[in-house]
Amino acid sequence: MNGVRLNNRQVYVGRFKFPEERAAEVRTRDRATFTNVFVKNFGDDMDDEKLKELFSEYGPTESVKVIRDGSGKSKGFGFVRYETHEAAQKAVLDLHGKSIDGKVLYVGRAQKKIERLAELRRRFERLRLKEKSRPPGVPIYIKNLDETIDDEKLKHEFSSFGSISRAKVMMEVGQGKGFGVVCFSSFEEATKAVDEMNGRVVGSKPLHVTLGQARRRW
Repeated sequence: MNGVRLNNRQVYVGRFKFPEERAAEVRTRDRATFTNVFVKNFGDDMDDEKLKELFSEYGPTESVKVIRDGSGKSKGFGFVRYETHEAAQKAVLDLHGKSIDGKVLYVGRAQKKIERLAELRRRFERLRLKEKSRPPGVPIYIKNLDETIDDEKLKHEFSSFGSISRAKVMMEVGQGKGFGVVCFSSFEEATKAVDEMNGRVVGSKPLHVTLGQARRRW
């Protein structure tokens, strides 16, 4: 059916491609041909003329634009479009990471819309998976833990107050950092644990126990 005319229109039929796949194809193709350069992290005094002066050293430009907000203040980023790919590539290689008026420039290939959308999807998916992996419940924070306390011992000390979805001692180079988190299934259980355990000596040290502010904050 590919190429067949229906109602005076030529039909295209092809294999379905996910947005990430199409974005990868665009990225691969554009790396060898791009002329549009994205620039960010410059000072508020940067305007179109100054930006053009900085980038014109690498070749003729078609357009140079500093992006501004509704009040006319620079947002700290802009775009430079060159006539040739070679000029754009040279500008990226030479200016990326260069310090201008105390600020280190980011200079790179300007992404296509489909690439930006794919990147946003990836970030959203990572955040969704991260949130999903966190156990629900009410956290309490424990400080001044004895060096002998590990995850299992911490859970054991607090298990009499209710259902625990997670108990974690923060570690550094294989040794406890002196504080940890216990997550209970309800606010009532967490509150009871704070009331009973705050100031109690476990190991050789009195605990400092406080209630977490909100679910999924740790």
